[in-house]
Parts: sequence; C-alpha cells; structure tokens
Amino acid sequence: MTAAPAGPGGLSKRFADFTTITEALDHAAAGEDGACFHDARGGVDRALAYRELRDEAQGMARRLAGLGFGRGDRLGLVAETAPAFLIAFYACQYAGLIPCPLPHTAYLGGRAAYEAQLAGMLGAARAAAIILPASIRGCGDAAAAATGARVLAYEDLASLPDGDVPLPGFGPEDAAYIQYSSGSTAQPKGVLISQRAICANAGGILRHGLRLRPGDRAFSWLPFYHDMGLVGFALAPMFGRCSVDYLAAGAFARRPALWLQLMAAKGSTITYAPSFGYRLAAQRFRSNGEALDLSRLRVAGIGGDMVRADVLAEFADALAATGFRAEAFLPSYGMAEATLAVTFADPGGVVVDQSRGDPRGYVVCGRPLPGHALIVVDAAGVALPDGEIGHIWLRGPSLMQGYFANPAATAAVMRRDGFMDSGDLGYLRDGRIVVTGRAKDVILQRGRNIWPEDVEWAVERLPPLLPGDAVAFGIEADGEEVLVTLIQCGLTDTAAREGLRARAAAAISESVGVAGRIVLVPPRSLPFTSSGKLARGLARSRYLAENALPAVTPILSSPETAAP
Repeated sequence: MTAAPAGPGGLSKRFADFTTITEALDHAAAGEDGACFHDARGGVDRALAYRELRDEAQGMARRLAGLGFGRGDRLGLVAETAPAFLIAFYACQYAGLIPCPLPHTAYLGGRAAYEAQLAGMLGAARAAAIILPASIRGCGDAAAAATGARVLAYEDLASLPDGDVPLPGFGPEDAAYIQYSSGSTAQPKGVLISQRAICANAGGILRHGLRLRPGDRAFSWLPFYHDMGLVGFALAPMFGRCSVDYLAAGAFARRPALWLQLMAAKGSTITYAPSFGYRLAAQRFRSNGEALDLSRLRVAGIGGDMVRADVLAEFADALAATGFRAEAFLPSYGMAEATLAVTFADPGGVVVDQSRGDPRGYVVCGRPLPGHALIVVDAAGVALPDGEIGHIWLRGPSLMQGYFANPAATAAVMRRDGFMDSGDLGYLRDGRIVVTGRAKDVILQRGRNIWPEDVEWAVERLPPLLPGDAVAFGIEADGEEVLVTLIQCGLTDTAAREGLRARAAAAISESVGVAGRIVLVPPRSLPFTSSGKLARGLARSRYLAENALPAVTPILSSPETAAP
C-alpha cells in the first residue's frame, strides 16, 4: 500500500470537505492505502486496501438490504479486531442502517455476564439484529432472546443473495452510529453520533491533532468497540487515506512488546494508547531487550485515561535506545460524547504543570479543536479563572446528538446554550486544559470503565448482606487505578468473614472482570448523603486517610486484601 497522491497543503483532500462516512470511504478507495490485520504472532492475517473495503462493504450492504431491514434500523455489531467488523460497519453506512459496535470479549467476567452486557446494549439500542463471529453465536442467541433481535454471523452474510433494493445511505444530518464504549452495563447509554459530528471530529484529529503528513502509517491495538479505537484508528485514518496496522487488544495484553516490534517492522509513524499501555510495553521491552528502530514514530498519543507523566518518562527511558523520542508524546483529552477528541497538546512532548504544589504535577492536554469551545465552571455554572479547578464543559460540532432513546440522560448533561457537562474536573492554564479527575464515580482500570453500581449490586445479593452494605470506588496504587470495595458486616467468626470475602471476590469478578481490593468494615460505618445515597467520595477519602495515617483509630477495622 502506497501513500495517496497529495493535494493542496500536502494532503489528499481537505478533511472538512467530507459530509458523510461513505463520501470519505469513496474518496479513500481511489488511493492505494488501507488496513493490515496482524495475528497474535505478528503475522499478517489480511491486508485490505480501502478500495477493497469499499467494494466489499457495498456488496454486504446489498445483502443486508435483502434481509428487509428498514432505513435507520440499528444493528449491533460485535467488534472483533478483524476485517469482518469494518466491512459490516461501512455496509451499514451504505445501507442506511445504524451500526452499534458491541464489545468482543473472552468472557473476562464470565459468559453469563458477557451475555447480559450484550443484552443490555441490544435492548437500549432497540436493535433489529446482532451480527457476531460464528464462534460466539450462542452468546448472541442468549443476549437476543429477551429483545427479539435477529442473530446473524459474519460468516453467514457472504452467502446471502444480493438485494435489489436501492441503497439509501445517509446524509450529513443523519445518524452515523451509536457508541456504547462507556457506561454502566446495568443501564447502558448509547452515544448517538451524527454524520456531521464524525466528519468534524475526524477532520480536526487529522489536521490539528495528528497533523497528518503524506506517507504516515498508523498502528493500533485499541478495540473497535471503544471510541479511541473506532474513531481514532479506523475512521480517521480512512478519512485521511492513511494506512493502518491492527493488532487485537488481547494479543497486545499477552505480548505487549509485540506492539513495539510490529511498529518497528512496519515503519509506523503514529500510534495511540492509554498510559497503562505504555507502561506494560516498557516493562516487557526491558525484559526482552531486543534491538528495535522506533525513530520514525513521530506521534505517540496518550488518551483514554488520566495522562501519567511518570509512566511516559518510564517508557521514553526504556525505549531511548530504539531511537524513540519523548517529543513524540502527544497528550490529549476526549470522550465518546464528543465523538472522540476534544483537545490536543502542542507538538513537542509532555508539558507538566506543577503550579498546584503536587510534586508529580498535572499533564497539560492542550487547546480545543478549532470550532470547539471548552470552559471550566463552578457548581453554579459560572466560568472560573485560570488555575481554579471546576467542571469541564464543552461545545462544538463534534458533540453527540444525545443518548439514544434516553432523553433524561441527555437533558442531564446538555444545556440550552449548546454546552455539555463532560463529567470531568480540571482547570485552564493559558487557555489549555489540565484534567485533574472525574466528577463521576466511574472507575477506570487499564482503559476499562467500571461502574460502582455494578460492583455494589453484585455484592449486595450475597447473604447476609442488604442494599447499602457495599460501596465501591477507585484509588491510585502502583501507578494505576485500583478498584476498592468496602463491605459492612457484623460477622465475627474468622472463617465466616473470609468466606464472605471470597464470595464477594467471585461475584465482583463475574460482574466486572476484576475483583480488586475487598475490605470488611463494621456495621453502620459506610457514609451516606442527606438524601440517603451512598457517599462514595467520602468513603474513599476516609479510606485513603486511614491508610495514610495508621496511628489514627480507623473505622475500617478489618484488614485489606487483594482478591485473587
């Protein structure tokens, strides 16, 4: 695959000129670039030029049209890192159907939990069908049973006859897809992204964030069901006629150094990962110690969780001998509700603001994309001056249309003046945003969102516990966020207490895929708000204070353990 012919300014087309995803793909199909999928050993599964991707997507669109779906119907697409998902995603665009990327998992929290997660998302999307690999068809059958959605395998679609119904496609004001990468599995919220929003965000990413150049080549192990994987490394590269290499997230988790090896072999110039990805790769590379050439990597983006300056310094130090330059780091800030990107730091590496007295400092994540606005406000919505922490609000053409079929959730974050409450906290420094934390209670562990309600509900079902007997939150430990669950109980027998702890660990792991730290506390020791809700923030503060000051008599009188 070679670079696309450059147009004015060295780029193949002004990205802002595209008004729909299919218009962008039709343009990309005129070049020789495309996607290359690698297996867990680093070999090539398939190289798929954008021209082939467009042609196969149009063929599948005709077959989908023959199945009788109506324009605007939602289809759940299990997003494995494979050509089949991308073909189906783009087929939906040509067929006038709204794809809803769904997680592809190895049953991290158990098969039943995965099926429940799919069922919740299918129900929230009011999906007409779910399309998934044949190997997990049984999961699709179980998930769709309660919703009546049809179950189709990617492998089956190739054998279907083409329909003779004209392909309606989408216009600039139509929906593009529904993103379910974030949110509680108990009450999933689908972020409805319009064609106009994805075109605006992809253009901003390429022109003002990555500053795409002719000959750039991207590499990603980020899953397609996450906004950073879908928008940042499937849609945006296609918009820019940029070739991209893929490695499945599971393959990266098993062999983090393979990411580095493949980027060196492919001459990658652009990649992205959460901070934990850089940390894992640096640790594995040190243990392997092979010689690599990463001198061509000019953009090493960071997003998806809090940007950790110490982790990035560790990566730069470990990879210095490969030719990697710390100046390649590109901190950014974004979320699915803004399609993906909101801000990018200036090129040249990580800038750490230490003006607040924290010796670690906070990483500056840059200015908002052109045409977008970002303000920091207090609890009353009044804008705060530079340096004062408050709520981050956003406005611009990349914002979602709303949460699909959930007007209450949409109204809770959207204002009449067009600003959206991001749910995050931060402050401005010379017009650049510095993110300090999340106002919401969501726990982010290694790029995965864990909602405390899911953890608490799983624990409270265990006898003799009752609703309100558990509270979950995240803390920082050993360079990453860790799930902590406090469980109040009156058990005094050691065996009974350890039995409860073990059952809680199993229930939490089944629900969210990780047990975390479980602490048994005395009855009536968990804090509540005046309205009767669990005060997670106060519980977290007490936990941290008591662990930092062991001489103080703690309310958390039982020992802490890390569950297996």
